[in-house]
Amino acid sequence: MSSFLKIFILLALHLTFGGCGSNPTPTSIPYLPGTLGEGNPLGQGRTEEETSLVMKKDTVSVWEGDGVFGSPSIVISLSHQRAYFYKGQTLVGISQVSTGTAEHATPTGDFKITQKSKDHESNLYGEYKTRDGQIIQKEVDVTKHPKPPGAIYDGADMPFFMRFNGGIGMHGGILPGYAASHGCIRMPYPMAKIFYANVRHSTPVRVVR
Repeated sequence: MSSFLKIFILLALHLTFGGCGSNPTPTSIPYLPGTLGEGNPLGQGRTEEETSLVMKKDTVSVWEGDGVFGSPSIVISLSHQRAYFYKGQTLVGISQVSTGTAEHATPTGDFKITQKSKDHESNLYGEYKTRDGQIIQKEVDVTKHPKPPGAIYDGADMPFFMRFNGGIGMHGGILPGYAASHGCIRMPYPMAKIFYANVRHSTPVRVVR
C-alpha cells in the first residue's frame, strides 16, 4: 500500500464533505500523522538548522491526480500549512505551503480562482535596482518605500500564480517551514506547476484555520 493511499484512508475516516454540488470541498481538515512539522505545524521555535532542512527537503507534497476525473477544488489549512487538491470528492494531491504572517494574514473563507498567470510578478513587493541591474534596495514594499531617483522596480517573481482573493493567490516560492508570506500561499515550485495545470477559472478555493 502506497504512503499516499494510507494518508487518504486516514483522511477518509475523518473528513466530512460539505454539500452535494459539482465542486464539493471538505468542511474540516485533520492533522496528517507523520508529516513534516508534526506537533509544531507553524514552525515556532525551529532552529535555523531545522528551518534550512525544511526548505531543502519536502517530505509532505505528493500528487496522484493524473488520470483522475472530477471537478477540481482546493482546501488550504493555515494551521497545518497544507494545501489539499481534490477532484470531485477524491483527494489527489497534498502540498506544503507558507501562508501569511500575523501582520499580513491570509484571510479565511470560500473563494474561486479568478486569474492564472504563469510568469506573474508582484506589483507590490520586490527590489529597486539600477538600470544595469545592481540592487539598490531589497524587500521593497512600494506602499512604504518610495522609489529612488533613476531606480527601476523589479517585482518579486510569483510563477504559476493562481489568484483567488484580491491580490492573494497561490504561487511557487520559498518555504521556510512556517507562515512567512505577505498573504499569498507559497508552494514548492513543482507543486505550484501541477496545481496550476489542474485548476481553471472559478475553481473553488476554501481557506480554513
